[in-house]
Amino acid sequence: MALGKLWLIAYRDLGRNRRRSFFSLMAVALGLGLLILMNGYLTGVTEETLQNAIRLQTGHIQIRAASYQEEKLPLKWENLLDEPESLAAQAAALPEVKSAAPVLWATAILNTREDSVGLRLYGIQPEAGLYQPLRESLVAGSYLAADDRGGILIGQKLARDLNIAVGQDVSLAVVNADGQPDEVIFTVRGIFATGVPAYDENSVLMPLARAQALTRTDNHASAIVIMLHRQGDASRVAAQLQQPGLTTLTWRELNQVFLQLMETSLGFYYILDAIVMLVVAVVIANTLLMAVFERIREMGILAALGMKGRQIMLMFLLEAATLGIGGILVGAVLGSAGVAYLATVGIYLGDEIAAAAGSIPIGTTIHGRFAPGLFAWLSLWTLVIILLASLYPAWFAARQEPAEALRAL
Repeated sequence: MALGKLWLIAYRDLGRNRRRSFFSLMAVALGLGLLILMNGYLTGVTEETLQNAIRLQTGHIQIRAASYQEEKLPLKWENLLDEPESLAAQAAALPEVKSAAPVLWATAILNTREDSVGLRLYGIQPEAGLYQPLRESLVAGSYLAADDRGGILIGQKLARDLNIAVGQDVSLAVVNADGQPDEVIFTVRGIFATGVPAYDENSVLMPLARAQALTRTDNHASAIVIMLHRQGDASRVAAQLQQPGLTTLTWRELNQVFLQLMETSLGFYYILDAIVMLVVAVVIANTLLMAVFERIREMGILAALGMKGRQIMLMFLLEAATLGIGGILVGAVLGSAGVAYLATVGIYLGDEIAAAAGSIPIGTTIHGRFAPGLFAWLSLWTLVIILLASLYPAWFAARQEPAEALRAL
């Protein structure tokens, strides 16, 4: 019997119990829609957080002294880069590089009359294109000038927590390169809000020259931070910038902890995906098995008329495929609509929840992301698992003996 005729019979059989077929199809649709929504949200969390880290902290590439250890934020000259402007100029000359600038990091304590807090000091070149997003995130006051000797920028969450306003004087204490404590009064020039509370409450920024004078690091920097036009060029550009005595790190190495955490999380999501697919497959298998028991005599008649077992089996698999494909199409629409909503509106987490992530730069609002390749694989695997689960009902129908099937009630 031709495949087209078998499919026509299968399609008509699904119409015998339309309510059951409809709910089975909707089970597939809702299951796949949920998978697309969850994976679109997870993709958004991963990509958005990674881009926050690259934009605010790591850049696409960093050049450091070979002995530099970021977790300690050392200020000894042997652990820092000498003549960082020259290294930044070499990097900026490459066509793949969008911006490159030296930065000095140090541990500091910000003091007000009522409170104090430990944070990271960033000595930056305010005019560098690398910090344009920071300039755009100002919500009060003015941006830093390169020759500003007494001004700093702080985050909005830190300003709220310590009740600091623009123009207010605060004390900033550091342990300088000589190992001696030093404390200087600075004026808050501006307040920024990047949308990443973990950064906004733990950062204070000042011009690089002033930070070098405060920490007594002379013309030294912790790293050269480089932004590229294309993220995919990081490994190739890093290889070109490698020099003896220096360490060149790409965004993958700089965000290794976060990426490993997300890989671990993906393992749990894969298990959840598999559970949802199996539940959907069980629903389809149950629908077909019920159809087999209802149509045992019909199977006997078809077998007596010469239909072979493999054709009966194929007919039931076509029923499963029809339900699966129909459900996948509806589920893809539902899931994509959900992801579109998350991509546009997002889910608001709030400052406290986002800040609880610690060093992971999660924003206050997380958006979903479309991942067409991933969604296609989810759809394909859903269909494959449905067909595999349908093999038993199809096999059970195909193995019915005509004489016994015709005696069935």
